[in-house]
Amino acid sequence: MEPAFQDEAPLEERITPYDERHFVTYLRLLDAHNEGADWQEAVTLIFGLDPQKEPERAHRVHDSHLKRALWMSNTGYRHLLERRP
Repeated sequence: MEPAFQDEAPLEERITPYDERHFVTYLRLLDAHNEGADWQEAVTLIFGLDPQKEPERAHRVHDSHLKRALWMSNTGYRHLLERRP
């Protein structure tokens, strides 16, 4: 069984199947970011990680996925508007 999320979000300059499975995750991260939520609270609620037990991993997961969420909201969404074969 595949884990619910990877430690690092994709870096491709296109939307991946992983991104498509995590649109809601990205939206939740953007909401938390825009509300000024603490990253530790966000990673606990969104990913179920304990930043006290796994601080480096939790920070990597949060930052990587937030970066991808920001990419999706600024650039990546355009790929959704393109015609698909």
